[in-house]
Amino acid sequence: MRQATVVRQTGETSINLTLHIDGSGQADIQTGIGFLDHMLTLLAGHGLFDLSVAAQGDIHIDEHHTAEDTFICLGKALDQALGDRRGIVRTAHSYVTMDETLARVALDLSGRPYCVFEADFVTPPAWASWGPI
Repeated sequence: MRQATVVRQTGETSINLTLHIDGSGQADIQTGIGFLDHMLTLLAGHGLFDLSVAAQGDIHIDEHHTAEDTFICLGKALDQALGDRRGIVRTAHSYVTMDETLARVALDLSGRPYCVFEADFVTPPAWASWGPI
């Protein structure tokens, strides 16, 4: 069975992530970041894999540690679950339109680590309300 569990403990986060590649799209996502929970749930559902994420982080300061460490765990779990990558197509791409949004994804599952994520977020970080520092 192609699955993996990754646990990551840092000074900022505690992540426990389990991935079953040959699942049915079930997701149990608890990161404390609503948008991230939503996107990971959609990723599992559309990808037809099962994903469980329990993450705690210093989101009172900023969301980036939790998001970054969650995706580090997801990448490691995907790498471990794919194993020797026998029987998969190494590369793929997709364009998806949703209302006024165009999502573009290009994947290379060769095992070389690299990720580009470009997005504009409208939620200000928690520290923006602190005033002058």
